[in-house]
Amino acid sequence: MGTDSNHHESGYLRGRRILPAPIARDTSAVELIEGAFLAYNARRLREACRLFARKMLEPDVTVGVTLAGALTPAGLGLAALVPLIEAGFIDWIVSTGANLYHDTHFGLGMDLREGSSETSDVALREESVIRIYDIFFHYDVLLSTDAFYRELIASPEFDRPMSTAEFHHLAGKYLAERERLLGDGTAGSLLATAYRCGVPIYTSSPGDSSIGMNVAAMALEGSKLRFDPSADVNETAALVLDAKRRGGRSGVFILGGGSPKNFILQTEPQIQEVLGIDERGHDFFLQVTDARPDTGGLSGATPSEAVSWGKIDPDQLADSVVAYVDATVALPLITAYALGTRAPRPLKRLYDRREELLANLQSEYARARAFRDERAGAAGAHKPHAAESRG
Repeated sequence: MGTDSNHHESGYLRGRRILPAPIARDTSAVELIEGAFLAYNARRLREACRLFARKMLEPDVTVGVTLAGALTPAGLGLAALVPLIEAGFIDWIVSTGANLYHDTHFGLGMDLREGSSETSDVALREESVIRIYDIFFHYDVLLSTDAFYRELIASPEFDRPMSTAEFHHLAGKYLAERERLLGDGTAGSLLATAYRCGVPIYTSSPGDSSIGMNVAAMALEGSKLRFDPSADVNETAALVLDAKRRGGRSGVFILGGGSPKNFILQTEPQIQEVLGIDERGHDFFLQVTDARPDTGGLSGATPSEAVSWGKIDPDQLADSVVAYVDATVALPLITAYALGTRAPRPLKRLYDRREELLANLQSEYARARAFRDERAGAAGAHKPHAAESRG
C-alpha cells in the first residue's frame, strides 16, 4: 500500500524522519548521539549536546558551569570536567564545597573504590568504610584530607579574609605541586587544573562542606581566614558583565541545581536590579537535572521562569535546554560530543583578570548610581510643595 500523499502536506510532519542506522562496533559517541538519540529524554540530551557544542562554545561566549550532587567522587572531575577546562570549554565554575573536598582526594592520590549500594552500612561502619551510594573509601581518606586543609589554612598565605575563588586557587596551587611531585599518574584534580588554567571556582555556601568545617575549626585556633561572600557576589557579577561589555555573550551550564544554580543565575539580577546597570540576562541556559518544576524548588525551575527574574535574556529563550537526565550519564556524553565536534578554545584565564573586572563593575555601578541620583534630583525639583498642591 502506498503512502498517503496528504500526510506530506501537514506542517506537523516536517520533522526529521526516524530511521536510524544500526549502531555498529565502531560507532563514535558523536555518531551515537546524532543517530540514535531521536526521542524522549535522549532527544533532549542531543539538543543539550548541540546547544553546548554548537552555540555555547563559540569564541565570544563566556561559559560558567555549576556543580551540585556528588559528581567528583564518581570520577567526573577527572573524566569530564578536567578535559573541558583544558580545552577552554569552561571559563568559570560555581560548585558545592563537597565536590571540591572530594576532588581533593584525587589530588592527594587517595583511593576511592566501586562498591555496592546494597552493602550493610552497619558492616561498613565497623570496618571504617564510608559510602556515597555505590562509592566506597576508607575513613582515613577524610582524616588525611582534613589534615591537608588544616595544614594549608595554618600557613601565612591563608591567614586573611578572601573570596572563595582565591582560596580555591591557592589550594589548587598546592594540589598541582603535589600532583607534580607524585608524578605517577595516581593524582590529579579539578582544583589543580583550574589553577593551571586560570579558571575561578566559587562556592556559594562555603560553610556547608568539610572544607568550611575545617576553616571553622582553625578559626577557633586563631586563624584569620574568612570567606568573603560579598567578594564572591561582586566577582561573579563582574565576570558576567565583562562578557557582555566586550561584545560577547554569557552561557550557563547547570549540573543539578541547588545553591550553585541560583548563585550563577543571580549575577544578572545583581547587575540589573541591585546595581542598576543596564543589562538583559544570560544568553544561553543549559541544565541537566532530575528535579520537577511543579514542586516550586529551584533545582527544577525552568529557564522561562528565570526570565521573569531577569536571569535569562527573554530574546534568547530559544537558546535554552533542560535535559531531564542523571548528570552522571549526561556529563560524559556532553563532554565526548563537545570534544568530538569542537576545536579547543583559547583559555580566557578569568581568574587572572579579577581585579580589572571588579574595577570595571565598580565604574559602571558609579555611573548608574549617578544617573539615578540625577533623575531623582530632577524629579524632586519639579515636585510641587504641599501648599501648592492644595491649590
